[in-house]
Amino acid sequence: MSFGQGGPYGPGGGYGPGGAQPPTPDWAALADDSARRGRRRKLLFIGGGVLATAAVGAIVATAVISSGDKGKSANKSDKSASQLPAPQDLPSESPTPEPTFSDVAPPAPPKPLDILSSAQRDKAPISTGTLFPDKKAVGNGREYAKGSTAATKSCATAAQGSLVPALTGNGCRQLFRATYSKDGVAVTVGIAVFDTKAAAERAKEQAGPNVASLSGGGVPAFCRQADCRASANAIGRYAYFTIAGYTSGADVTSSDTKALEAGRDIADYAFRRILERGNQQASAAATASN
Repeated sequence: MSFGQGGPYGPGGGYGPGGAQPPTPDWAALADDSARRGRRRKLLFIGGGVLATAAVGAIVATAVISSGDKGKSANKSDKSASQLPAPQDLPSESPTPEPTFSDVAPPAPPKPLDILSSAQRDKAPISTGTLFPDKKAVGNGREYAKGSTAATKSCATAAQGSLVPALTGNGCRQLFRATYSKDGVAVTVGIAVFDTKAAAERAKEQAGPNVASLSGGGVPAFCRQADCRASANAIGRYAYFTIAGYTSGADVTSSDTKALEAGRDIADYAFRRILERGNQQASAAATASN
């Protein structure tokens, strides 16, 4: 199908059934209607412009009011800040003194064995009461009842055999004795005091049959005629000796363990008593120096 040129829809152009032509438009009415629409758009534009101007004005007024408040607030802040003291007016902190330390080291606390080894340092009172203070001696978990005690400056009178020259030859100052018993076994321990550790060591090495047994306090004479167990040892300027045997007067044989055990228990007790003497003096010296 082809379309020819001519009227608004072309000559002979089919539009309706049968090819009928549409009526001619009323151009005057169309012009009046167009003019009315133009005036209406102009009024709407002018009205919209007025509203837009009013809205902008409101925004500006609000902005000005807010800006004024902000200025007042700022002025108040500036005023408060101006009332704060200047840094130089603030009180300064007092300086904290620095700790000082002495360059001189404190003396080391004395050692118990050092005290026990020197007559010049070992000055605490000594007696049978300080060396044998307890009614019972405890050694290795076993208890022994205390009998008689004795003290002498004539060391040879409380010794027998080759112990006599060992004591006197090395300058024995005093000899303290105590007897302990348990289940028919008695032990006498003697603690001899010398001026030096070397003298006590020599006496220990030279000791023979040993210290004389001490009876009394419920313990009969023992180890006078019978064979007994003897021991010798030393700590610091002290030498200590034991003699152990049966209160029945029976001999102690080489296979016997009861008398041997008792002698070791009491020797251990004597060692701890001498060491305690050193500990007490060392502790007192350390306390005094602080």
